[in-house]
Amino acid sequence: MRSRKILGTMLAVVMAASALTGCGSSSSTKKVENDQPKAAEEKKLNYADIKVGEDFKDLKTTIHFYNCRTDMDKEDYPGKNWKAYVADFNKLYPDIKVEVESDTDFANNALVRLQGGDWGDIMYIPAVDKKELSTYFLPYGETEAMKKQVKYANAWEYKGQCYGVACMGNALGMVYNKAVFNKAGITQLPKTPEEFINDLQAIKDKTDATPLYTNYAAKWTLGAWDAYIGVTATGDAKFMNQTLLHSATPFSDPGNGTGPYNVYKLLYEAVNKGLTEEDYSTTDWEGSKGMLNSGKIGCMALGSWAYSQMKAAGDHPEDVGYMPFPISVDGKQYTVSAGDYNYGINVKSSADNQKAAMLFVKWLTEKSGWANNEGAMGVAANDNTLPETYSEFKDVTFIEDEPSVSGEEDVLNTLNADSELMVNNGGNDKVLTIVEHAAKKDKGFDDIMNEWNKKWSEAQKQNSIEQK
Repeated sequence: MRSRKILGTMLAVVMAASALTGCGSSSSTKKVENDQPKAAEEKKLNYADIKVGEDFKDLKTTIHFYNCRTDMDKEDYPGKNWKAYVADFNKLYPDIKVEVESDTDFANNALVRLQGGDWGDIMYIPAVDKKELSTYFLPYGETEAMKKQVKYANAWEYKGQCYGVACMGNALGMVYNKAVFNKAGITQLPKTPEEFINDLQAIKDKTDATPLYTNYAAKWTLGAWDAYIGVTATGDAKFMNQTLLHSATPFSDPGNGTGPYNVYKLLYEAVNKGLTEEDYSTTDWEGSKGMLNSGKIGCMALGSWAYSQMKAAGDHPEDVGYMPFPISVDGKQYTVSAGDYNYGINVKSSADNQKAAMLFVKWLTEKSGWANNEGAMGVAANDNTLPETYSEFKDVTFIEDEPSVSGEEDVLNTLNADSELMVNNGGNDKVLTIVEHAAKKDKGFDDIMNEWNKKWSEAQKQNSIEQK
């Protein structure tokens, strides 16, 4: 079971990230020192107790931060790059050096590096089983206490301890080109799958743009379709981590235009009706940014992290918008508000490096302004700024997923591994098959959903999980 789980997660990116940008250059890796006996003698490190700018002023050490944001390594990055943020941090802590390593293939390499132990002191947490968190990462503190410090404290919680702090907060919708929509005569953004398909057809009929660009070839970009199936498609905060686990047929049509069925069907119909690129195998992720900016693409299914990248990718940033996903539940639209990648601190780092790492994470969260600079929501509990990214979300309700009930923290991972569907956890391959079958017209959509339901139900029975 574990081997299949790792294989699935190695093929994809985690949301919000989920998941994030193209990845590139890297720096040398610093070997960490296991100094746990010494650390244990000191007061237990606690995120809530740290006062940025006051504590650890005499600390002298070098820490290593492993992440996927290769775009932020570049001198010409349109916003502040990693070098600039580290320089700001060093104004407060000149004796804490921060090495930043950004990996162009982070999704595939992160788990290998994690298990090998050569990743440094801070990393974006990859798709590990929650029961393994304490093997690799230092807890920030008790989850209930962390909820007073940061949003999304439940994301990497296990047995009452919080092991991750989100780098930014995202909501889910679709990035789109306003000028293309206007040229197609679309005066109101779609709120249902039917309206959306009609709008894509209008874009095809009245413009030269590709209505919906799948980004099939990149694979990891398909992860957004999985992320939509929870709160965004149901309005139910319990769906993803509780209801889904016990639903025997979660991919069946509820008959009201909502739920996972209608999320995936929207993609199937768009491809099947020729409302996407002519050859899905030749899509270009990096090139798609400029194509959307210039009006060659109508829209793409991506998390809100993509908004700032699309705006920076060409000469028409004013044409780039972010719209709610076109599903309504009883006439109202919802979006899941969730953390992006989470910072994890190496449990095997030296005591000094753990202090410096937690300090740097708290500085990034509370003082750097990084999340808002990237067009995302801040993570500090008292940061209620809603960035310009979400100007189209005024009538949309933002909801966080509720965590799994006690004792079921690992059930979703188990079902994902045994069904091989990897729902919302690197399950890009199954979404790829939707594009393939829709384009080839060799398998009906309901046949695909029936196959998924069968795999899910069998995995539940195999693990004696109650079906409802």
